[in-house]
Amino acid sequence: MVVGSGIGGLTAALAMAPRRVLVITKGDPGGGSTPWAQGGIAAAVAAADSPADHAADTVAVGGGLNDPAAVEVLTADAPRRVAALEALGVRFDTGPDGKVLLGREGGHQHRRVLHSGGDATGAEMMRALVRAAAAAAHVETLPFAFAADLVRDGARVVGVTARTDDGEKVLALAPAVVLGTGGIGRLYANTTNPPEVTGDGLAMAARAAAALADLEFVQFHPTALASGRDPMALLTEALRGEGAVLVDDAGDRFMVGHHPDAELAPRDVVARAIWARLEAGRRVYLDATAAVGASFPERFPTVFALCREDGIDPRVEPVPVAPAAHYHMGGVATGLDGRASLPGLWAVGEVSCTGAHGANRLASNSLLEATVFGQRAGEAVRAAGAPPVEATAAFAAADPGPAPGDLSEVVAQVRRTMWHRVGVVRDGPGLTAAVERLGELEGRLPPAASEARNMVEAGRLIARAALARGESRGAHFRSDFPAPAPPGEEAAP
Repeated sequence: MVVGSGIGGLTAALAMAPRRVLVITKGDPGGGSTPWAQGGIAAAVAAADSPADHAADTVAVGGGLNDPAAVEVLTADAPRRVAALEALGVRFDTGPDGKVLLGREGGHQHRRVLHSGGDATGAEMMRALVRAAAAAAHVETLPFAFAADLVRDGARVVGVTARTDDGEKVLALAPAVVLGTGGIGRLYANTTNPPEVTGDGLAMAARAAAALADLEFVQFHPTALASGRDPMALLTEALRGEGAVLVDDAGDRFMVGHHPDAELAPRDVVARAIWARLEAGRRVYLDATAAVGASFPERFPTVFALCREDGIDPRVEPVPVAPAAHYHMGGVATGLDGRASLPGLWAVGEVSCTGAHGANRLASNSLLEATVFGQRAGEAVRAAGAPPVEATAAFAAADPGPAPGDLSEVVAQVRRTMWHRVGVVRDGPGLTAAVERLGELEGRLPPAASEARNMVEAGRLIARAALARGESRGAHFRSDFPAPAPPGEEAAP
């Protein structure tokens, strides 16, 4: 069974053939964050590049917490996974000579990022994966079903409880459950993630007592369109890779002198620099008028359309930007084949923590991680066989409960608390207040499973982890501990 239908989940499901797979998804197959991904997929496919260089860049951004074995797997497998995606029907952008076009993004020393449709890479990948899953005889999909909880028989995960949109309760047995539920972006008031990304898999795994890791590391994308949208529209990193610059309302190109790579510094560096300007009462803009200009509609059609909808013409005027919650480096702790700490449980994609990203993710490594480790998890499940699973008393007693009533006010308070207290810049008193406030909000929830409950529980886990790490590292920045701890003295939660 696979819970979630993004790139990680569908890749795993396809790799399990010929074993029969049920894919449970909250919405339509192919929903979640993957189709929203404008950035590309990183792979060392150029002659001047190498997996070793890709690995070095990944580690340089990761704040010293990357797992070396996971980084090696990620970067070594990248060219093979790109070829597999092409064989599946994914169309990457090519030049007049027919060769694939490669872009450079923040933290990369080479041009190694492949795109589709300029800024529609995730949508193109999902088009191919959804089509392949629909055609696969071994894959069955249950759409519009909210996965409520994992079911354990002793230490082993043996199934999932779910509730469909029409109120039907589902109790599904499976010898292997793969979580591919995505991240936690909607826990924050400002996010680039779609509404369904509410930390469900993380909360489910925590309630089942699976091991979790690196929860404090939340990546805030520096350049979300600051036009009042919810979710905020992403302005892809590729814009800065092609020469777009950041300026404030005084015309100061402030990243020059702030970091040797200026706008192409790691995302956490750029996000904090923008945050500081905004907190000082300035406004910040991404100016692509010189770098992209009249070619904007052809080169970045998704971004161009979003800007025009909001009355902005990026061909001739700078675009207002602000940081937004974008990606979670932490999650369910897994090995190199996606196995979690509980027998019968795997995790892939953003809900997992392979250790490949460390404290901060390198741009365009997220789609890559999902396809690399999704494939490995699917192969591992297939090779593990199908140990018998029986309807135990614990399973029979599992019940997702009735659909809750309107919890929108609780959700709004969770999002405000996380943004102001567990956001780009944190401190001890704010994190303590967040833990307490989220505990109060949990007391207002009905006992039945819900997105709101998952958001409260996941938020409290993240806030506690951030409070426990008394240092700044990667995407986790504390104003009361503004430097990394000395080597060997890292303040691990």
